Amino acid sequence: MREALKPSALRPGDQVAVLSPASPVEEARLQKGSDELVALGYRPKLDRTTVLARESFFAGPKACRAAAFGQALEDPETRAIFCSRGGYGSNYLVECFSEAPAKPKILLGASDITSLQIFLWQKFRWITFYGPMVATNFDCGAGAGNGYDRRSLLTALTETKQGWEIDLKGESLVSGESEGILLGGCLTLVESTLGTPWELDTSGAILVLEDRAMKPYQVDRALMHLKQAGKLRDLAGVILGEFPDCEASGGGETVRDIARRILPHKPAEIPAVWGAPIGHTSRPMLTLPLGVRARLWSAGESGAPARLELLEAACVP
Repeated sequence: MREALKPSALRPGDQVAVLSPASPVEEARLQKGSDELVALGYRPKLDRTTVLARESFFAGPKACRAAAFGQALEDPETRAIFCSRGGYGSNYLVECFSEAPAKPKILLGASDITSLQIFLWQKFRWITFYGPMVATNFDCGAGAGNGYDRRSLLTALTETKQGWEIDLKGESLVSGESEGILLGGCLTLVESTLGTPWELDTSGAILVLEDRAMKPYQVDRALMHLKQAGKLRDLAGVILGEFPDCEASGGGETVRDIARRILPHKPAEIPAVWGAPIGHTSRPMLTLPLGVRARLWSAGESGAPARLELLEAACVP
């Protein structure tokens, strides 16, 4: 396997490009989120004509969204790319990469941004960051409901010398301890890579999976698809999100029940955590670097907190 490519860390005063690779964004929330970036010590750069564009359910035409992304990658003054929101449409942008960008940069986003994150990992071995977005999390503030977890964000984007530990704030679903490469994202988008040239290789991975507003049987179908495609066979561990708005009507199996049933069991049992505040969550969202080596602890029924130790920094100076 090729060596992972780490982006340069963020520093106080750095310029951050704010882009809309997927769906349209609300201007008021975009402004509030941009103000929060300023409060964190960064300089948000955004072309409002592009970032606020609308075409059908996209944030403007594919060519415009791709051009904005490419310009941000090439701009020597831009240190990172923060996505305004998810929605749908990031998958269109992967068709615009004919060659590897010259140098990796921080890409921060979640939900639909999974498409770009998996593509950049599979094709170019870029480390990216699954975390808060400008107009859906930063606008709500640090430590607030629907906001972001400040410590995990800043550690992920600024640490260059060593790893760190994250309290996953979730429930231990299957006990165990393992090491692997942290990969994954939004369940629907992970599943949609199957059959593409950038299909996610999950062998040896600690797989992150989360989503929202899926009926329990739809989560079951997606997990079974991954299982039957061999994507759950050689995992090192699993971190599951909260899966909000996925309750069963009239009772029946919950998403937690389904995950416990489908995830690998003995003799290939792997540690699994349920309910971490990642991606779609009403709690402050954690930031997870995708593509780094990590160790997962899950204590089963003991009640001990589930922990994730990042074994290396995600950035270089």
